[in-house]
Parts: sequence; structure tokens; C-alpha cells
Amino acid sequence: MSRSDESEPDPSGSSPEPTEPEHDPSGLDLARSVAGGYRKRRPRRFTGRRKPKRRDAQASGAYPDDRDPQTLDAAMDRLVAEHGWQTDLAVHAVFGRWDQIVGPEVAQHCKPERYADDELTVRADSTSWATQMRLLASDVVRRLNTELGDGTVRRIQVLGPQAPSWRRGRRTVRGRGPRDTYG
Repeated sequence: MSRSDESEPDPSGSSPEPTEPEHDPSGLDLARSVAGGYRKRRPRRFTGRRKPKRRDAQASGAYPDDRDPQTLDAAMDRLVAEHGWQTDLAVHAVFGRWDQIVGPEVAQHCKPERYADDELTVRADSTSWATQMRLLASDVVRRLNTELGDGTVRRIQVLGPQAPSWRRGRRTVRGRGPRDTYG
């Protein structure tokens, strides 16, 4: 066709339809068009500085976050802090070092039983050791507060040995009962 033929309208009044290439069933035409789109991109130039990385909550990267494996020590510290167990944990750690705090001789006869409401309960194996522990209570409170922080332990309650109950049985004693120290 010549150029004059293209500019003149078709006498029948219908315009010629552009011919589309037929679709390739193997998918090669799609692959070629995608590859052509990649070829048209220009490679990025290196400017010498990095862009700040976007911190996406779901994306993992080279920087540590909460989803990374944690050491057991860090996980336990976070658990203790979340529940507010720092003071209780520190006081119960003192139970394991009791003989270093009060001395081996006193620790052999007096054992800590519980800690509640700023009060440490200590059980002595005889009344004489209970008396001795009551005399040493102010020094022990001071030592505990230097290790645990001021005001952690305000009072030490000293309990003597467990005495048997005389209130049950066929032959109970009315009045003051036996006067033995049981220890």
C-alpha cells in the first residue's frame, strides 16, 4: 500500500481492524513481556549512603527484635519484671545464702521459713536459739537490707520449736499444763 491509500478512508465505511498477535499457549509471550519490563529499568547508582530501613512489624531483618531467640537469663528477667517478683525473688535467694549472712553456727539452728509483707519468719530448733536469734534480729535485718535494698525486711519474727498439743486425748490437763521448753 502506498501512503495515499492509508490516508483515504475506506469506501465501504468500515475501518480496517488492527491485527493482534495471537496468544502463545506455552506462555512464552508473557515471559518475554515480563523480561522486557525488567530490561527497561535502569540500575540504581550507589551514592555512598544507605537509606534507613523501614521497621515493619511483620518483617524480620538483621536487627534484633522480640521474635528472635532469647537467652534463658533474658527471658527470666523479663518474666520477673513483668510480674513484679524482683523483691520476692531476691529475698528467697537469701534463703539459699542464709549461712553466709548469719554465720554457720546460727544457720545450723535457725532456718528462714517464709517472707511476707516485709516480715521474715525464722524457725529455731530450741528455745535458747530462738532467744539468741531475737537478740541478733536487728543485726540480721540490717545485713539483709544492705543486700536487698532499704526497707525490704522490716521485722524478723522468730518462732521456737514445735511443742506437742496437750488439748486432745482422754487425759487433758486443765490449767497451765506442763512447763517444759522442748529443746
